[in-house]
Amino acid sequence: MLDSLIGPSCAKADGPVPGTAAAASGRFQWNGFYAGGHLGQAWGDSDWEAASLAAPAILAGSFAFGRPYDAFKGTGSYFEGLQGGYNHLLPSGLVVGLEADISAPNTIGSTRTVAAPTIGEASYREAVELLGSVRGRLGFVHGPWLIYGTAGYAWAYDRLLRTQLAGAPVGGTAVPGSVDKAAAWRSGWTAGAGVEVPVARRWTASLEYMFAAFGADSVTFPSGAQRFESDLSLQSVRFGLNYQFGDDRKAGERGGPTPPKADDWSVHAQTTFVLQSTPSFRSPYVGQNSLTPNQTKATWDATFYVGWRPWRGGEVWINPEIDQGFGLSSTVGVAGFPSGEAYKLGADFPYARLPRAFLRQTIGLGGEREKVEAGANQLAGTQLANRVVVTVGKFAATDIFDTNKYAHDPRADFLNWALVDTGSFDYAADAWGYTYGAAVEWYQGKWAFRLGLLDLSIVPNSTELDPTFGQFQWIGEVERRYEIMGQPGKLAVTGFLTRGRMGSFEDAIRLASLTGQPADIAAVRRFRSRPGISVNLEQELAPDLGFFARAGLANGSVEPYEFTDVDSTVAAGLVIAGKRWGRPDDSLGIAGVINGISGRHQAFLDAGGLGILVGDGKLPNPGTERILETYYSLPLLPAWRLTFDYQFISNPAYNEDRGPVSVLGTRLHAQF
Repeated sequence: MLDSLIGPSCAKADGPVPGTAAAASGRFQWNGFYAGGHLGQAWGDSDWEAASLAAPAILAGSFAFGRPYDAFKGTGSYFEGLQGGYNHLLPSGLVVGLEADISAPNTIGSTRTVAAPTIGEASYREAVELLGSVRGRLGFVHGPWLIYGTAGYAWAYDRLLRTQLAGAPVGGTAVPGSVDKAAAWRSGWTAGAGVEVPVARRWTASLEYMFAAFGADSVTFPSGAQRFESDLSLQSVRFGLNYQFGDDRKAGERGGPTPPKADDWSVHAQTTFVLQSTPSFRSPYVGQNSLTPNQTKATWDATFYVGWRPWRGGEVWINPEIDQGFGLSSTVGVAGFPSGEAYKLGADFPYARLPRAFLRQTIGLGGEREKVEAGANQLAGTQLANRVVVTVGKFAATDIFDTNKYAHDPRADFLNWALVDTGSFDYAADAWGYTYGAAVEWYQGKWAFRLGLLDLSIVPNSTELDPTFGQFQWIGEVERRYEIMGQPGKLAVTGFLTRGRMGSFEDAIRLASLTGQPADIAAVRRFRSRPGISVNLEQELAPDLGFFARAGLANGSVEPYEFTDVDSTVAAGLVIAGKRWGRPDDSLGIAGVINGISGRHQAFLDAGGLGILVGDGKLPNPGTERILETYYSLPLLPAWRLTFDYQFISNPAYNEDRGPVSVLGTRLHAQF
């Protein structure tokens, strides 16, 4: 794939007049189909009126859109999306084309609160869930640059909410806390301008400004007895990357700026869809965090991995991502949750995130030179066997610590949380699994030593990271690589120390006995420590057979902070390549895990306490949570794989009264 992404140096941009035969052979060919992705920032406004259905009263106001990026919440009025189109270069040097795009915002929305005698007090919210356009493009080529204007049809899908805060509306049924929901499809027009330039073989980068205007649309809020009408206009600036299909000229015939070397610039992408269902199972009672029977849920995500080498040994990476969907029971009910593709929150519509943005610096210390293949968050090139690697920025702790070649990627191998990572490894992260921090890795011979300092979320299991870095986590790891009878393997020991505001189970139980209320861990939080340690083994048994095992233990007297409700865990499994049955590109995996919690942790749940993922309201019959997972993965197309997955869960959430549970799953994954 690398050859199609990056090419040798191009010829000079100076030369023949555009449109001539010489120009056609010496300049970038602005002909043919293209597709790519974009990242942008939006701002704008919406004027609204709310007319009472039962009284001659009209309320009016406006929404202002345009929030800056909040690095610790990950929110802002930014958006990500996909585009595709067709260009045709005329003999005159003009380029005409057609482009369509679709974008998923992070937070393009606003809320206004209004008080009036006819409505009491209510809040109104408008949020853009999706937007897109179909546009014509007209431009001209100037040296390596395409300078163009664009205009056409624009659409948006908005969600509108009315929440009664106090009082009651005239003629309505809303009481405080009532919420009216409505949706509006908007149509309008858009226009803008941009520039596009080749950056590598078949790749171009673009920067454009767009303005979009939508006519007024109206919805009805029944319980609020109001007709709500609003318009919408948005401005945006976006950066895009496009892959050009069909330009098969030799590299030396291309014009434009010199493209980066193969190991200096890279773009990769992935998309994954997971569908899981739970048939009927025993469920005599249900709590807030209980897994429920007879449900089917799906998640989908798409990620771009854009990397650049600014200097020797340096790599800058950014991973824009779009997510959508829900885990089973909104990702609660099992400590070893059955889908690593499900986050601790969900969404009906696609939304944008920036999970990773980091700098990696590699410093060679000697030894043999090793080849590095291009991949997601990895530039092609070489590295010395003995080296120091420093990573700073936003990333996942599990990008660096607790890795295992056989069980670590829910997009490719096992799906269960307690198999892709050690269940008791309570690593620092927001609700999506990412955080800010720094990590240092030292590779020397067969040994590797790693140390990381990472930011915790502002409160346990939160969507917001601590902006003061006053709550943090140390992670250390020692790894030894070896061979047994010519088969490679490695053994790693990982330890963590969390320093933050956490609750003691004993304190929560004591408070519950005094108040007669369910145990509340948030009421007894104070600054304290929680340590943990784990062992991680991977061993190749044969070229087509691999074995892995993990075991971990964490302090069971204090609540887990970020990952899941596991104080002790043991897991092991096998991964077998399909070569053994004549299908070398297929793979079969089978693994089991046993998760446990301390006696105080069990007593906390029995007192009505809620953990990160578990809490049935009571736990009269506690037991270890036991999970068996097996999957079969096969290729559909060169970039696509289909996986069938089955998980058997005994005592979900450590409750012998519930289950056992069968989880049936299907995964469709593509890597580009």
